[in-house]
Amino acid sequence: MPSVPLAAAFAQSHAAQAEDAAAGAAWWATWGDATLTALVDEALGANQDIAIALQRVAQARAGADAQASRLWPSLGVQAAASRSSSGLPAPVKQGMPDTRALRAGLDVTWEIDLAGGVRAARDAAQADATAAAAGVQGARLLVASEVARQYFVLRSADERLRIVQALAKAQRDTASRVASRLREGQASAFDHDRARAEADALDAQVPALRVLVGTTQTQLAVLLGRSPSARVVDVDSSFAWPAVRAIAAGQPSELLRRRPDLVAAEARVGAEALRTAEARAQWWPKLFLSALVGRQDLRLNALDLAPVHFSNVALALAMPIFNAGRTEAGVRVQSARADEALLVWQKAVLRAVQEVEDSLLVRAQEAERHAALALTVEHRRRSLQRAESLQREGQIDLLALLDVQRSVLASQLALSESRLQQALADVQLYKALGGGFSMTRPDTAMTSLAARTPQ
Repeated sequence: MPSVPLAAAFAQSHAAQAEDAAAGAAWWATWGDATLTALVDEALGANQDIAIALQRVAQARAGADAQASRLWPSLGVQAAASRSSSGLPAPVKQGMPDTRALRAGLDVTWEIDLAGGVRAARDAAQADATAAAAGVQGARLLVASEVARQYFVLRSADERLRIVQALAKAQRDTASRVASRLREGQASAFDHDRARAEADALDAQVPALRVLVGTTQTQLAVLLGRSPSARVVDVDSSFAWPAVRAIAAGQPSELLRRRPDLVAAEARVGAEALRTAEARAQWWPKLFLSALVGRQDLRLNALDLAPVHFSNVALALAMPIFNAGRTEAGVRVQSARADEALLVWQKAVLRAVQEVEDSLLVRAQEAERHAALALTVEHRRRSLQRAESLQREGQIDLLALLDVQRSVLASQLALSESRLQQALADVQLYKALGGGFSMTRPDTAMTSLAARTPQ
């Protein structure tokens, strides 16, 4: 049986030192943001995707119950009443009597599962229900991670909007000072136009940021099952980005039981393998048992006959001899589906490990980038303070001051974007690790698919 090669540890695990863990179902609460926690909790109770996944579980469980019922006999009741009158004279009715019949009985039918095909179908349906249940956990994980992602994007857009608006105001103040100096003959019209152009360029960034704030609000509303016209999150100028912390990634093999998509894919492999066994069972004999027992009351003309009991018991055996290869074709089709499900599972495992590796790498590199950007902002702010002082004293021209102001803006926006990317990298890592939801591997014929750890 093919297996998936997994290393003993993630290559980027050095970037995830020991931590209180990525475990715990409410992983979004580890940021310590009460607003975010409330949003995710609300979404988990109101999101339509989760409700749809729950309905799929109900369908799958009903299907499993239907398949399990095939192992038991079917009981039915039959009842009939008939009356006939010929309208002939009494002497003639001796040969063609008027009749009235009342008949009631209990019907029993049962397919005895000799080859195990019915049991295989039942187990396959139960594996489908397991996959559907994992799908609910997967939907919960996707909804929680998307709410967290949109929340951080909204906070970042609010922050960048405040930065741009503050710098635009500072730039307009600079333009006003240049205008005063222009009237005094100490500045040129070129300097004045350049200062106003810089302020206008900053104002031009405001609408795009407002659009981003608005669209994230509507996306959050939809995720929470609210009207998109409702405002979900209020502006909070005191919002502080959560401190970066290490997240324990664990071992790659743990993803097989932590990630809902892998649990679901594994259950589907087991289901298709069982359906292959069901298809092969079509080669073997089928035994059917039927019985009908009841009571009948009959009247001929005016004569009532004594009620009689009746019974009918039959045992039938059916076995295919020749059907032009239809049964074998069905086995081949189902075998191909089972092989496809196995390949899908193998690919999903590799992609899951890749997602964790990539997330760990992004977090590590973004932390270094953030540290460098923080130093850059600090140094450029100092440069701006000195440049403003020198410009007021006439030691540097306006163009030099504007260049310093642009560099401060660029570094502040880059630092804000880095904070966002750090938070999004955390969200992506939690999602890649399975979010901490407690998952259980399905009890199917998958024990031989355990991941192989290279020596």
